[in-house]
Amino acid sequence: MTSHDLRSQLASLTTEAFRPELAGIDQLPTLEIARLMNGEDAGVPGAVAGQLPRIAAAVDAVAERMTRGGRLVYAGAGTAGRLGVLDASECPPTFNTDPDQVVGLIAGGPAAMVTSVEGAEDSAELARRDLDALKITPDDSVVGVSASGRTPYAVGAVEHARALGALTVGLACNEHSALGAAAEHRIEVVVGPELITGSTRLKAGTAQKLVLNMLSTITMIRLGKTYGNLMVDVRASNAKLRARSHRIVALATGAGDAEIDRALTETGGEVKDAILALLAGVDGPTAARLLQESGGHLRAALAHASG
Repeated sequence: MTSHDLRSQLASLTTEAFRPELAGIDQLPTLEIARLMNGEDAGVPGAVAGQLPRIAAAVDAVAERMTRGGRLVYAGAGTAGRLGVLDASECPPTFNTDPDQVVGLIAGGPAAMVTSVEGAEDSAELARRDLDALKITPDDSVVGVSASGRTPYAVGAVEHARALGALTVGLACNEHSALGAAAEHRIEVVVGPELITGSTRLKAGTAQKLVLNMLSTITMIRLGKTYGNLMVDVRASNAKLRARSHRIVALATGAGDAEIDRALTETGGEVKDAILALLAGVDGPTAARLLQESGGHLRAALAHASG
């Protein structure tokens, strides 16, 4: 693609549109600029709401594959890639997932998290290599993330993953995007032109973060990683999380501190096991067995214990 072709393509994108009414923004008082930004951001959830049926369909498809042992992989460049890495990195402490279960790929590798890696986002071949290193299978799900919906790295990742039989999702912020067309599940959240022309770390980035939150969180709910709205698979890796684990068991069971401490000790700090032990009146090993037989779903284990 020539430089002229790329300029023409960018000029046609909603996310790149220039807003002449904001041309004097740099001359406004700081508070007025803040009000403008806040007003712009307020419209993002509504744009996401318009894509909820597509988001839900993608979640159900991802969860079905992860139940079979598949992985959730995000692939993007720049801000989009960083958001994917962020969402993936938060799954182990929140849901006690294996670090390899939800993976974030960013064009240019880990170094691109903090600095620009020139040319990486333009390489579909780089995306193919990154996916091949993960040995993608039909049980995996690959989500390409790109505000423009045209980034070669994200589009290339989705095209390659689909050719390998994996589930594919295209998350973009422009309609009729190449990324959406390449994926089995198209999610296009159109938030409109940015306050600062082309700065898609703003509204587009916020929209992508909201959608990624849904994809990972609701998938984990479907996988039994929560009990109601409690994070019963939380990994107690520090003092704050140990205190949170104790509180979660208390909220789920109503048990006293001494009972909770005993249950957590007996179950090796596993919140879900401790809740089951207390609610079903079983010991730690029995709780672990019931949960394993129930695929990690606490409600199913409780039903089995009481039945």
